Amino acid sequence: MPAVSKGDGMRGLAVFISDIRNCKSKEAEIKRINKELANIRSKFKGDKALDGYSKKKYVCKLLFIFLLGHDIDFGHMEAVNLLSSNRYTEKQIGYLFISVLVNSNSELIRLINNAIKNDLASRNPTFMGLALHCIANVGSREMAEAFAGEIPKILVAGDTMDSVKQSAALCLLRLYRTSPDLVPMGDWTSRVVHLLNDQHLGVVTAATSLITTLAQKNPEEFKTSVSLAVSRLSRIVTSASTDLQDYTYYFVPAPWLSVKLLRLLQCYPPPEDPAVRGRLTECLETILNKAQEPPKSKKVQHSNAKNAVLFEAISLIIHHDSEPNLLVRACNQLGQFLQHRETNLRYLALESMCTLASSEFSHEAVKTHIETVINALKTERDVSVRQRAVDLLYAMCDRSNAQQIVAEMLNYLETADYSIREEIVLKVAILAEKYAVDYTWYVDTILNLIRIAGDYVSEEVWYRVIQIVINRDDVQGYAAKTVFEALQAPACHENLVKVGGYILGEFGNLIAGDPRSSPLIQFNLLHSKFHLCSVPTRALLLSTYIKFVNLFPEIKTTIQDVLRSDSQLKNADVELQQRAVEYLRLSTIASTDILATVLEEMPPFPERESSILAKLKKKKGPGTVTDLEEIKKERSSDMNGSAEPASVNASAVSTPSPSADLLGLGAAPVTNSAPPPSSSGSLLVDVFSDSASAVAPLAPGSDDNFASPDLASSEVVSEEPADTVHDADELFHKFVCKNNGVLFENQLLQIGLKSEFRQNLGRMFIFYGNKTSTQFLNFTPTVICSDDLQSSLNLQTKPVDPTVDGGAQVQQVVNIECVSDFMEAPILNIQFRYGGTFQNLSVKLPITLNKFFQPTEMSSQDFFQRWKQLSNPKQEVQNIFKAKHPMDAEITKAKIIGFGSALLEEVDPNPANFVGAGIIHTKTTQIGCLLRLEPNLQAQMYRLTLRTSKEAVSQRLCELLSEQF
Repeated sequence: MPAVSKGDGMRGLAVFISDIRNCKSKEAEIKRINKELANIRSKFKGDKALDGYSKKKYVCKLLFIFLLGHDIDFGHMEAVNLLSSNRYTEKQIGYLFISVLVNSNSELIRLINNAIKNDLASRNPTFMGLALHCIANVGSREMAEAFAGEIPKILVAGDTMDSVKQSAALCLLRLYRTSPDLVPMGDWTSRVVHLLNDQHLGVVTAATSLITTLAQKNPEEFKTSVSLAVSRLSRIVTSASTDLQDYTYYFVPAPWLSVKLLRLLQCYPPPEDPAVRGRLTECLETILNKAQEPPKSKKVQHSNAKNAVLFEAISLIIHHDSEPNLLVRACNQLGQFLQHRETNLRYLALESMCTLASSEFSHEAVKTHIETVINALKTERDVSVRQRAVDLLYAMCDRSNAQQIVAEMLNYLETADYSIREEIVLKVAILAEKYAVDYTWYVDTILNLIRIAGDYVSEEVWYRVIQIVINRDDVQGYAAKTVFEALQAPACHENLVKVGGYILGEFGNLIAGDPRSSPLIQFNLLHSKFHLCSVPTRALLLSTYIKFVNLFPEIKTTIQDVLRSDSQLKNADVELQQRAVEYLRLSTIASTDILATVLEEMPPFPERESSILAKLKKKKGPGTVTDLEEIKKERSSDMNGSAEPASVNASAVSTPSPSADLLGLGAAPVTNSAPPPSSSGSLLVDVFSDSASAVAPLAPGSDDNFASPDLASSEVVSEEPADTVHDADELFHKFVCKNNGVLFENQLLQIGLKSEFRQNLGRMFIFYGNKTSTQFLNFTPTVICSDDLQSSLNLQTKPVDPTVDGGAQVQQVVNIECVSDFMEAPILNIQFRYGGTFQNLSVKLPITLNKFFQPTEMSSQDFFQRWKQLSNPKQEVQNIFKAKHPMDAEITKAKIIGFGSALLEEVDPNPANFVGAGIIHTKTTQIGCLLRLEPNLQAQMYRLTLRTSKEAVSQRLCELLSEQF
């Protein structure tokens, strides 16, 4: 920075600040400020021209007054005039005032931009730095429009000084974050990558921050940065602390740069070049080795810097998930931190181990720390650390340790912090069901859960236990006996009364032979709780009573007396009154046969996944460890008590990236009709929750909706290859706005999908499930693309095992790259032999253009400005169509978001309309898209308008989205 001359001390400013500080009251301060404002205003309006020093002094006073919280409505022009000064201090004050007080809508913005352009063109590094700082501080769209094309040139110019390069990189990063569409990708992108090799580490650090952000949106453009980042990281990691003296922080060489380089590498998969990959592995091993070395300093700054690099390295190891040795070493290193005296380190170790537990390579290593984690749950003071311990126990749970972990969670639940009790309840319920080998243990666990934390047991939990009890004959008698004993406690939670009422109403006859649980005793026990319960529970108990009339005719008179009482027939609640009247009438006039038919035992529920998972995911939010654990666990777990556990060919595919969010669970409303009997005892686990087409409720009022579609009637099986694609258009269109679900199912085979997409890249996991008890031989799935589609879509498929055992699942990974826009969908052809018969079927794979959407947030002004720019008739496609589904605003919003665009709130003048914006990413180009959906509730019609820069894209997106409503 240039030296400040003696005359720049601004004594008048110091005196003014001193006067303000000496004011005894707020009134005195305001009086002094008003006096000063009047003086400054008179000076600015006076006839005598002010010199640069005076302008600077008065502008500084205005800035100080503004920072005290007072409005400033003059002096802006004087500040702009300071920008043209050749004195550093005057120019600095001018830029400071503008950065703080001038908004993007100011009329002076053009003058400011001209001054900034002059400074950028001056090649004076000091003035260029001030100008770049001002651009970054203001960061408005107007600034981006004016300078987004100029700053990259400064950044990559050969004669730009290092300090200016640093400022230019950070300034461009700021503009890209505020207005990404205005920062052009061009020749400079390949040159900016080479800044990673710059001799000045400050430039490298700033460039790494910029490249990391750009690579997240445009990975292909910056793919070459991987090898350069590995090379630079290797030089830092292997250097001694004295080699990078200016950038060594408490004996740790360049920790900030190391962390940034490791984060940049997390934007990409493991390097394909063996040399680069080997060098990266050496770097990670070196970082792990240094973590074991004795500390070179006892200062906390040393350990903080060292651990920051270590944890980022572990994050990269987890992200790549490809080196078993590194994963196990990372796990062991984190295990040492579990008992560290620093609370933050314990927290970070638990959090990282939660992700490690989802890897097939390190899951066993994580399990070795179970005792330490349980001890942390019991003794840790910080509730956030205890919560991470619960998450880790949940993540490391499998069949070998499920009972121990569930027992520890139940013990902790009695004293757990109230903020995490509901989450613990959900996790205990999921684990108890998922790993229940003995379902009597499951029933005991859930009832114990209700006893300990009944207020936090959601409806999904007790609905689920009822479904499982109804579906399993071997546990019904035990469940009835257990809930009967639990209800005898003087104080029972209402959820226990609900479970008891439902189960005894269905299976009370199984324990009625014992004099201690005779029909009358069962009824009296339930009715003793009646007056303490809420209306919904009373309604359920009334249904139990009428069930008792059918099960136990000997107590019919007693039940009729209760139903006939004034408290029931004249109840203020309409629902209770109606039930009492109808049940009394039914028990009076119906014959025994009619009662037996109307009140018969509930049939088994269709096998489906628990809605508790959806509840937990909703509570935790998307992209959490919970999602990752379900990916891992669903491969080897029997979630619904099916005859055999679903198995997976472990060699078929590597574990998905920890950053993936592949478990999209969502409940949908269902009817209250009784469920039909299950058509067949499926040997497979249906892990695709949102694939249901017709579902029966779990219990009255249930929100659960996880059944599999029955598609047997549309099966394609023949001795010859199929000439036509399987009739799955309806299901194909359902996948337009979702990524997970069942694509096809018949008596032999179930095909499920889980997908993830980012920019122009995607990955699809295809699950093939053998529903029979006989092996599939020569199992060959093939993805077929037409000639036109091959040029627009690159698909790489990994082979699967040609033999699929009965009741097993195998998994295939399809890597997807969108090269250019496309209209068709690829075909999945599957051929195999079953029982000596050749089977052949084909289905469309739901890889559609909208999967490569990137949502874009826009203001109302920007949206309609862009809307007008896309006014060419060829750029707009409009469709007016009849609504095929109920016109629900929330469902419509969810579908637009699922389609891939951002849902823009409060943009359209008509609040009933929906507008969205996004960018279709392909390898060759990016296509902006705006959509507007106008519902007409009276006519039950929609008008959908799409505008993009390419007619074919508009047409295709309009076709896809129209099918959703």
